[in-house]
Amino acid sequence: MALTAQQVATAKSNSEKLVKLSDGGGLFLAVLPSGQKSWRLKYRHRGKEKLLTLGLYPTVSLKDARLGREDAKRLLARGLDPSAERQALQREAEAETKNTFRAVAEEWVSRKRDTWARGHLRTIEKRLANGVFPYIGNSSITSLTPTDLLLVLRRIEERGAVETAHRIRNIFGQVFRFAVASGLISNDPSRDLRGALKPIKGDHFSAVTDPKRLGEILRMMRAYVGGPVVQSALKLAPLLFVRPGELRSAEWSQINFESAEWRFTASKTKTDHIVPLSTQAVAILKELHYLSGDGRYVFPSPRSSARPMSENALLAAIRSLGISKDEMCPHGFRATARTLLDEVLGFPPHLIDHQLAHAVKDSLGRAYNRTTHLPERREMMQRWSDYLEDLVQRNG
Repeated sequence: MALTAQQVATAKSNSEKLVKLSDGGGLFLAVLPSGQKSWRLKYRHRGKEKLLTLGLYPTVSLKDARLGREDAKRLLARGLDPSAERQALQREAEAETKNTFRAVAEEWVSRKRDTWARGHLRTIEKRLANGVFPYIGNSSITSLTPTDLLLVLRRIEERGAVETAHRIRNIFGQVFRFAVASGLISNDPSRDLRGALKPIKGDHFSAVTDPKRLGEILRMMRAYVGGPVVQSALKLAPLLFVRPGELRSAEWSQINFESAEWRFTASKTKTDHIVPLSTQAVAILKELHYLSGDGRYVFPSPRSSARPMSENALLAAIRSLGISKDEMCPHGFRATARTLLDEVLGFPPHLIDHQLAHAVKDSLGRAYNRTTHLPERREMMQRWSDYLEDLVQRNG
């Protein structure tokens, strides 16, 4: 005789044994000594008696349990084992959970962790946590399409962070390529996003942002055998990342060895600017001081100490080393520093922009004073010099 909802609700447990209340067709309610109620289905498959648990009451109601019984009968009619089918579905669900975008991205990060600088690791984790995971983190990596990814990137674009959108598109590519290599998917959907984002507005000067190649270029520049003035300028250009015109027109009166600072008026913003000098920069300048310290300019023209070296002196030196115009130019060291200080060393963008002498404003819209964040910028400039030195040695 079939059970009623009232009978199921009021069924009592027995402290000594399991109580079974049959609903027919192999379905029964098992009342455990603890009082817990469980729906179970007894059936036969290929001559063997088996038992399938359909769920706990009241989460699974009497009606739901009966629907489960009918589903099992349909599987049996097709020669399938309901228990085996349920296990297969559970394995699929577990695989879907394991292969979410979040899980795959976190696995990719864990494998890269030991090869990245701490600041770069923090940047990647922050971009994933804030800009990606809230939207597609729980989606199966096998189901994501270029459209899904573009919707994530559009949100970032709409808040004005176009460069960040491009950075995250690059992260997408690395995660999906890792998934392809792991056998989870067959192709990278982010490849179809090329050209879909707004272009990054900037100076468009050629610049190297790959650390390994940057180390090679720095070594080439150190091997320059031209005049000592140009040689010193080549060494200082990546350390200080000021505008080329500001570097070549630097004056000794602006250099303070005691405070390790170079103070001048930025050519573009026409504001007072301070460049903290790292120990490496000070050493180069002190050596150069023996050659040009009795004149006005740090980098005087070879034809007249009354003039700074020409606009093309640095560019010509770089080209003479076999570094192409498509790869690096003197102004490009600014873009190199901006990228690697953020993505590898993990310094905040506003600090980098201030050191680049960009028109940075505070929360009230006022231009920052030249001494703003000076201690932090001093630390950043020293760490930048140490990082470049490490690249030279690492690739040597």
